[in-house]
Amino acid sequence: MVAQHSVTVLRVCRALLGVQDADDAWSETFLAALRAYPDLPETANVEAWLVTIARRKAIDVQRAAKRDPLPVETLPEAPTSIGIPGADDTDLWEFVGRLPGKQRQAITFHYLAGMSHAEIAAILGGTVDAARRAAADGLKTLRKHYPGAHTKGALQ
Repeated sequence: MVAQHSVTVLRVCRALLGVQDADDAWSETFLAALRAYPDLPETANVEAWLVTIARRKAIDVQRAAKRDPLPVETLPEAPTSIGIPGADDTDLWEFVGRLPGKQRQAITFHYLAGMSHAEIAAILGGTVDAARRAAADGLKTLRKHYPGAHTKGALQ
């Protein structure tokens, strides 16, 4: 059966799918045909039967291809709320906003921007110890008043 009808089935697969996917559909066609062959009536037109299976396998490949993501050279810009202050936790930012100015800035620069206390001191004016103290006092106030501060991992 394979030797006699393989060329016809391959032509059908290539016509419906193109060269890239035709080989897979061809082999799937014959795997399905070999499983169903014992139940095939002796009077059946084997070539037409194989072409029907090939057409259905081609449809399966096309449907599967529609579900696969398409590769693109550049990803489109997509808005995200990750890393945007206030996007998910507006209560925290409300509590941070209530801190005195130097504490709020020290917390922001140190914990969000990852700046050292020396860099903060240079921006805010003052000593490194004063910047460290402002950040520590702001963090202490947040831990005391912010409801989620006592959960594991909050305000580290």
